[in-house]
This record gives sequence, C-alpha cells and structure tokens, in this order.
Amino acid sequence: MKPFEDVGARAVMILSPGDNIAVAVRDIAAGEKVELDGRAVVITAPVLTGHKIAARPIASGERVIKYGAPIGKATAAVAPGETVHLHNLTSDYLPTYTLDEGHEFLKEQHQ
Repeated sequence: MKPFEDVGARAVMILSPGDNIAVAVRDIAAGEKVELDGRAVVITAPVLTGHKIAARPIASGERVIKYGAPIGKATAAVAPGETVHLHNLTSDYLPTYTLDEGHEFLKEQHQ
C-alpha cells in the first residue's frame, strides 16, 4: 500500500515508506486477516483504531519506525500483525513525569 493512499475498506495503513509498523484505520478483531504490502496478515489480538501493528517482523532491540522516524525500540520480537505498544516497545520520546502518582504541577505566579 502506498502512503496516504485512499484506504477505502482497508483495515490498516502504512504512513510512510520504510515504516515497520502500520496503523489501524478502524477497529480490527483478533483473527481477522488484513492486507499489508500485498500479503495477508492475521491480527493476533483486537486492535483499536489508531493503534499500531507490526507490518513485518521486528527483532528485539530493533528501532520501531512510524512516519519515517524512530519512535522507540522493540523490547521483544514482534511478528507481523501483532500489536506494538508499551508491552513490547520502549519509547524514544522524552520521559514525562506528569502521570506519576503524587506528581503536582508547578503553580504559576501571576502578577
């Protein structure tokens, strides 16, 4: 599938050439077959719209590429059709601590 191609009834979309993940453009049921780069891939678990799946095998430690840019590294091997998320991906984004328990935002002083 070409990037930004009209997805029609497709279930997933590869956003940029070279991406090793695809994004669900609709909810996908576990066991459903979807087309990725001209081949049928079976989805291993339910995938919600906007979530990522592996478009090809991703080795543990390999960079995960979305929009043509690395977004993290796989923490385990990921098979095509398998969900890519926090259980098998470590983020390359800067850490945030705003969701940590007990975190308090700094109060701005307005004068």
